[in-house]
Amino acid sequence: MTTSRTRRITKAVIPAAGLGTRFLPATKATPKEMLPVVDKPAIQYVVEEAVTAGLPDVLMVTGRNKRPLEDHFDRNYELEEVLRSKGDETKLTRVQESTDLATIHYVRQGDPRGLGHAVLCAAPHVGDQPFAVLLGDDLIDARDPLLSRMIEVQETYGGSVVALLEVDPDSIHLYGCAVAEPTGDDDVVRVSDLVEKPSSEDAPSNLAVIGRYVLDPAVFEVLRKTEPGRGGEIQLTDALQTLAADPSIGGPVHGVVFKGRRYDTGDRGDYLRAIVRLASEREDLGPDFRAWLRDFVKEEL
Repeated sequence: MTTSRTRRITKAVIPAAGLGTRFLPATKATPKEMLPVVDKPAIQYVVEEAVTAGLPDVLMVTGRNKRPLEDHFDRNYELEEVLRSKGDETKLTRVQESTDLATIHYVRQGDPRGLGHAVLCAAPHVGDQPFAVLLGDDLIDARDPLLSRMIEVQETYGGSVVALLEVDPDSIHLYGCAVAEPTGDDDVVRVSDLVEKPSSEDAPSNLAVIGRYVLDPAVFEVLRKTEPGRGGEIQLTDALQTLAADPSIGGPVHGVVFKGRRYDTGDRGDYLRAIVRLASEREDLGPDFRAWLRDFVKEEL
């Protein structure tokens, strides 16, 4: 019998139904996922990451006022024709990149009942295959292939895999927190429990769950039975806690401890820092921008 350990993962789910209230008023009429990080919307970085990891089938779980997401990944014939008539092949190629990235599907969440509910909306598309979930607020540097590593771990151990990051204990209340024990792999732990946004005093560790998951399809049935938790929402963390406590349901839960570069574009300060860092490292922008930054810092000091 084929199991989730041997079935190849090809599908990625990107929940994108949030209201982006931390970025108001910018997100009053513009989806937060479309906010630019240098010259690409944040959501494009996430789709590119999925495709690079070998997941060409992408489902976005959207909500009201998210039509610009669909437009961005669709053809814009008028713009393409203008650029083509001008002979601007560089811009034309950049415009077409988002269109040709992946096969992208859309489903509306409707009632915003939390991340767990958003993932559950993907069940008809995913079926009985293991799949990845990528949260749009977390950008992972392309030079640090976290998702590819998580897929390797899932293929080795089966079950589900979460991405973990060691954070300052004072910040753990912002994340789901993992109780974990070592395995034979230095960057892999076995997760035995998860706690959603504990206080620093009650947190069992400083291992925070960040926005990348590779999930066994058994999570859907667990989510269907999961009662609303913190904030009155259906929490994915609660469903993963159930899977971790009883591996017979859908295999064990493991974590990949990530030590690479991550940018939290859901936080205004981190969003600005992400733009500065990524712009500084660009070949076309970096030299002039870094020179300006040095002068700016000298003036401020």
